[in-house]
Amino acid sequence: MRGRNPAALFTTAALAFVLASGTAALAAAPVEPAPAPSKSVPTQSITPPPGPTEDGDGDAAPADSQPDQPAPGAAAQQDEPVPTVEYDVAKLPPAVQALRQKIIDAAKTGDINALKPLIEAGPHPTNLGASDDDAEDPIAYLKTLSGDPDGREILAILSEILEAGYVHVDAGTPNELYIWPYFARYPLDKLSPPQMVELFRLLTSSDYDEMKNYGAYLFYRVGITPNGHWSEFQAGD
Repeated sequence: MRGRNPAALFTTAALAFVLASGTAALAAAPVEPAPAPSKSVPTQSITPPPGPTEDGDGDAAPADSQPDQPAPGAAAQQDEPVPTVEYDVAKLPPAVQALRQKIIDAAKTGDINALKPLIEAGPHPTNLGASDDDAEDPIAYLKTLSGDPDGREILAILSEILEAGYVHVDAGTPNELYIWPYFARYPLDKLSPPQMVELFRLLTSSDYDEMKNYGAYLFYRVGITPNGHWSEFQAGD
């Protein structure tokens, strides 16, 4: 993906989320008036005596001290077990294998309209992360996410994602899915060097740094149900 500037796509996919949270934080912060200028006066450093602790020795921690807060999503990743990563498509249920191949074949035509029957098949359309208005025309919406007017960049991303490793999640529950790429459910801080190379096939290092700060993979992912329904193709946590 080096030639397609995935950093720009990552920004398109995640900028709304980052700006929304940042704007809210700024709006909530009180504005402090600038201090009036004053003359400098001599000061003297005073070292307070050690305060008591529960065991009677050492300094007591300030009552209002708080531990550093982890980045959003980081704590959850630390508690989650590392999922099993699969690369062998023969291990997929036949319906999942068939749909995956249909999506790849459609993406490789270079015509984004070839995705429409796959998106609209099944009990409900594929979740593209669109608003209600945008979801009315999924092809037009996908084109807005692409760096080119014909949506071919999104097609390339889609095919690359489906050729990456995958994970099987929430088995035996209504939320059971096969998800590509596996990074969407894998702790970023536990990726091995070879896995980092796989990640950089989809992202740039700057994208990765932003995701580490957030604590989770935020680029595009694909989800397919065990019975072969295209559940999702979207970015975000």
